[in-house]
Amino acid sequence: MPLTVENIIERLGGADNAARLTGVSTEAVRKWRQARAIPPKHWTVILRQTGLALSDLQPDSASDRAETQMTASPPSAPSAAPPAGATAALVLADGTILWGRGFGAHTPAQGAAIGELCFSTGMTGYQETLTDPSFAGQIITFTFPHIGNVGTNSEDDEAARIAARGLVVKQDLTEPASWRAAQPLGSWLAAQGVPGICGVDTRAVTLRLRDGGPQTAVLAYPADGLFDLDGLRARAVAWPGLEGMDLAKDVTCAAAYSWDQGTWAWPHGTQTPPARRRRVVAVDYGAKRNILRCLVSAGCDVTVVPATATAAEILSHDPAGVFLSNGPGDPAATAEYAVPAIRGVLDAGKPVFGICLGHQLLALALGARTYKLARGHRGANQPVKDLSTGRVEITSQNHGFAVDEASLPEGVRVTHTSLFDGSNEGLASDRLPAFSVQYHPEASPGPSDSFYLFERFVALIDRTTPTA
Repeated sequence: MPLTVENIIERLGGADNAARLTGVSTEAVRKWRQARAIPPKHWTVILRQTGLALSDLQPDSASDRAETQMTASPPSAPSAAPPAGATAALVLADGTILWGRGFGAHTPAQGAAIGELCFSTGMTGYQETLTDPSFAGQIITFTFPHIGNVGTNSEDDEAARIAARGLVVKQDLTEPASWRAAQPLGSWLAAQGVPGICGVDTRAVTLRLRDGGPQTAVLAYPADGLFDLDGLRARAVAWPGLEGMDLAKDVTCAAAYSWDQGTWAWPHGTQTPPARRRRVVAVDYGAKRNILRCLVSAGCDVTVVPATATAAEILSHDPAGVFLSNGPGDPAATAEYAVPAIRGVLDAGKPVFGICLGHQLLALALGARTYKLARGHRGANQPVKDLSTGRVEITSQNHGFAVDEASLPEGVRVTHTSLFDGSNEGLASDRLPAFSVQYHPEASPGPSDSFYLFERFVALIDRTTPTA
């Protein structure tokens, strides 16, 4: 049973000591007592200082337990009925169970959505996030509470299908309040077989992932309301995780195709591309449609090829430049077939521009290494510094792996760095016409802070192949 606020303050050594340990005033501690609740941002310190379990800090009312219930270990019964009002469960590999209300698609009787649980801090763009192929293999926790408020529409899809395996939100889905909405979020998810769970304390989930690192989770929303909790936890424990997993093959296109749409501008729709067009091949490791739009608007004639395309297949299109797209999974696994192709393109002297997974793969092709971040970067508020200009960009990001700067070979320099954790956000070769960034310049969080990178790519093509 959760402890009272007074019990927790006593465990911390009284009000004065509780204030000192959590970095607040004694007046704030008084307000804890008054509200009978401690803000979740202090839970990490409290857990560390007292040895309590996360379930000890949860509200103790029946209505709050229906909103979200955490337990430190699964019950012994193979099947169990949920708490009152709960129709879905999120089961973590460490045994934590979060109850909530399901929406979207029911999960099969003998299956559930499984993946790496992550969180995204973006305040807008949930549809673009869910259809971003870089989220393949992941269950997304949205930190912004009002999910569903603009509905869904076909124009905002970043790919043909939803890439994420499920979503976790705090409040019930908001009804659409946008003239562009063609379908509510819940029915859109159901049509594509993707489940969601609401009524979960997403702040507690975010803190858990922030402080404890990635966690495998299983999201179950059974139509019959019965949960095999032991079986769900066993599935979560058995899932191998994203390290060593090549997911680009799962989200790439089946065959080469052309793309000619420019970026979208109110009220005219997609923009007319420039008269001069440079032939560019975009390697699709999980490309977002808006990346292709930005390439067209910057002056590129784009042909998209599958992730597995060889150097010979890429070069058969006679490109003036080659773009390496974003994508999901472990870059070291995708590198098995991608790096030989990229090296072949570099040896041919073709200008190369990569983003996200494409950035990591270019680094591997140049001789560097990658590693898994303790916590990923996912959201539209990530500050990045351009070291050449000193300019700070607010960027959109979605990645769980990064380039190891210490492994960059001679002749490859760092161009951008994260102002959150100092990790690598960009590189360029001094000997080859190649550069890349870790973030998503097409996602426009600034909204146009990073479009210059597409223009830089076109300028590099023009310098390298002036007749393109």
